[in-house]
Amino acid sequence: MTKPTVAIVGASADQSKFSNKSIHAHLLAGYDVYPVNPKEETIEGLKCYKSVAEIPVTLDRISLYLPPAVGLKVLDDIAKKGCQELWVNPGADSPELIQKAQTLGLNPIVACSFTDALAHHT
Repeated sequence: MTKPTVAIVGASADQSKFSNKSIHAHLLAGYDVYPVNPKEETIEGLKCYKSVAEIPVTLDRISLYLPPAVGLKVLDDIAKKGCQELWVNPGADSPELIQKAQTLGLNPIVACSFTDALAHHT
């Protein structure tokens, strides 16, 4: 059985940030985690990718931790890459971002992905 996959877009090496907590929560829940941050080489020992387009696997989930103005700029890449679930975490959402995500055929889930991951880890 293959593990589910998740990209954490806007991943941070700062352990006080929710995007960092999300990495840990998804690892605990059994996901293969792909951090995305163009300024980092590795985060929590995981190879960091400059964009979702660079990730070499199909993604089950993409979890967005970017300010809405920045998130809008990466939605096209996310739509091209594709995913089953696009999680737009608190603070990353705006009406414009949600509308663009829907227009691109993504089904944004506006909620905290790491609490969902923790709720489903076994």
